[in-house]
Amino acid sequence: MRISFLLHNGYHYGGTIRTTFTLAEELAERHEVEIVSVFRHRDRPHLGLPSGVTLRHLVDLRRDSPGYDGDDPDFHRPAQVFPRGDGRWKQYSALTDTRIGEYLRGVEADVLVATRPGLNVHLARQARRGPVLVGQEHLILDGHSYRLRRDIGHEYALLDAVTTVTEADARAYRRLALPGVRVEAVPNSVPAPSVPPADLAARTVVAAGRLTRVKRYDVLIDAFASVAADHPDWKLRIYGSGDAVQDLRAPLTRQIKERGLEGQAFLMGSVTPMEPEWAKGSIAAVTSERESFGMTIVEAMRCGLPVVSTDCPYGPREIIEDGVDGRLVPVADVAAVASALRELISDDELRAKAGRAALAASERFDPVRIAARHEALWSELVARGASRRVHSPGRVRVHRGLGRLIDAIYAQKARAGRIVRRLR
Repeated sequence: MRISFLLHNGYHYGGTIRTTFTLAEELAERHEVEIVSVFRHRDRPHLGLPSGVTLRHLVDLRRDSPGYDGDDPDFHRPAQVFPRGDGRWKQYSALTDTRIGEYLRGVEADVLVATRPGLNVHLARQARRGPVLVGQEHLILDGHSYRLRRDIGHEYALLDAVTTVTEADARAYRRLALPGVRVEAVPNSVPAPSVPPADLAARTVVAAGRLTRVKRYDVLIDAFASVAADHPDWKLRIYGSGDAVQDLRAPLTRQIKERGLEGQAFLMGSVTPMEPEWAKGSIAAVTSERESFGMTIVEAMRCGLPVVSTDCPYGPREIIEDGVDGRLVPVADVAAVASALRELISDDELRAKAGRAALAASERFDPVRIAARHEALWSELVARGASRRVHSPGRVRVHRGLGRLIDAIYAQKARAGRIVRRLR
């Protein structure tokens, strides 16, 4: 098959980019695969070029490049196709509308795969008839704004398939009632680590992820503090940095000091690759309020670590078998996290058994197995023949007009609510 992935920015870094590169590289051993990056802001991909895969871009943001597009007048006009409800909307423009449309109408591929909701809408609105159209969801439907969920409900009906990374999210998409659209859950893949599995003798709890509120590292630090007094030889290492909106390094540093953990708990900063750091640990901890999947859980398990994780919606419960290869605990429950950590910390044999189970269970996320699941779905859809759906500009205009009307109604309701609150 000829497979083409449409990606926001393949020259940056992030979970969607990493999992797309991993899948593309595995598929390239048997198929003709390309990745089309909407944006290019640097000369080389941050994650390196996947073996056997062609990478090209549509809009060049390198100021020193002869193909720099930042001076194009359309670059400064708002996007009309890319939906406003997608959080990346401000980065898109009339220029991206045109370039993505030209690519989708001209590309010779059997399967076109878009990798975020805004690009899935482009796929539905602009792709020519013929290729199988697959929209991937790397986050969760319920986490999107009302405005974006409305566009998804309207536009995804023109796709052939939607794939999610958890079965729970697939059920949410099936409730949208998209007639004729296959909705399948296919988890992200994680390659086998390049380092030997952890020996679990390091007496270290490892966590990794952005230093933002949703990760609830404050819960982890408090839980570890209650365990550390009885196990002073154990350490906690938290890897990651904040982002432009939120960086909790300062308050977390204060919390570590206030809990008397300055010699036991450490904010390690961002480290790439992370595999050697997982392998230095004995237990992995994830205390998130929510996860769309849980890549760090799988990464830790692939290094042989049992994982203590919050049983937040969607991801962890589909990865961890509670009491076998890790522990699932309620969200924001410091005592429960502490109890699970204490159980594994205080019993070397139990920890080793759980680590072996984690290593074995994580093989189901190997790229070979995950690629085979995508191939089976896509091959079936290709064999079924080209979609008969009609990509009608008139239909798009109707949906846009309806969307503007609904937005106006909700805006009026919000204004009325504010007036009522003032009068009270």
